[in-house]
Amino acid sequence: MELTGWHRIEAPRAEVWRALNDAQVLRQCIPGCQELLQVSATEFTAKVVLKVGPVKASFAGAVTLSDLDPPTAYRIDGEGQGGVAGFAKGGARVWLVEEGEVTVLHYEAQAKVGGKIAQLGARLIEGTSKKLAGEFFSAFAQTLSPAVAPAEPS
Repeated sequence: MELTGWHRIEAPRAEVWRALNDAQVLRQCIPGCQELLQVSATEFTAKVVLKVGPVKASFAGAVTLSDLDPPTAYRIDGEGQGGVAGFAKGGARVWLVEEGEVTVLHYEAQAKVGGKIAQLGARLIEGTSKKLAGEFFSAFAQTLSPAVAPAEPS
């Protein structure tokens, strides 16, 4: 399965880059994330609970960052085990383009799943993946974007 996309984030590139490498920010934004620990400058471990169709599973895994080009791009690769539910493995190339005070985050991701989850079918898995990616990027953009003050009544 492959996913590609981009998201506009109302923050400077350096700030977006910092947040993409901050375990606390990522933990708040990753749907179902129970734990995300940074074990080195380029390695994280995670525990995530996900529901794909009728299957709910807890995944434990590791994520590695490579091909670092701060504050512009990196590659992220990860693998998680979900017990009887199966496994997930994948990677993504992420790059940031600065447009004034706005940053456009681009990504190209590939993922493979196996076990009980793989039996659910590609359409359900792809739909769930797109939904989770959307939830992550919405939360991530909201974390970085300045709060909009309510308008004063006239």
